[in-house]
Amino acid sequence: MNNSIEIEAAAALLKLLGDKTRLSMVKMLDTNDYCVCEFVEIFKMSQPAISQHIRKLKDAGLVQETRRGQWIIYSLNKENVYYPFVHSLLLHLPSQDFKLKELEEQGLRISCD
Repeated sequence: MNNSIEIEAAAALLKLLGDKTRLSMVKMLDTNDYCVCEFVEIFKMSQPAISQHIRKLKDAGLVQETRRGQWIIYSLNKENVYYPFVHSLLLHLPSQDFKLKELEEQGLRISCD
């Protein structure tokens, strides 16, 4: 089976992931699901800025959302046709799980209001 993707699609994905915040988000979402407010806390950015990053990732089909009560939880869409390509890139990056651990230690895991 051929797992190659078009150069244009690869270039668009690499451009999308060329942003450090989005790349970090995707790496984090590969192992855990997150709420916007958790990203706000982790990246020390405004909620609209985080939402903008997530929207771009959602538009590319890399991120999906699930409603859990009052919260919208984001996860990586591992069914996406480009996931194998993205995942192969993520394998070369250091784990970002420590960021979640720091959030939990601060008692800020899901602190949405």
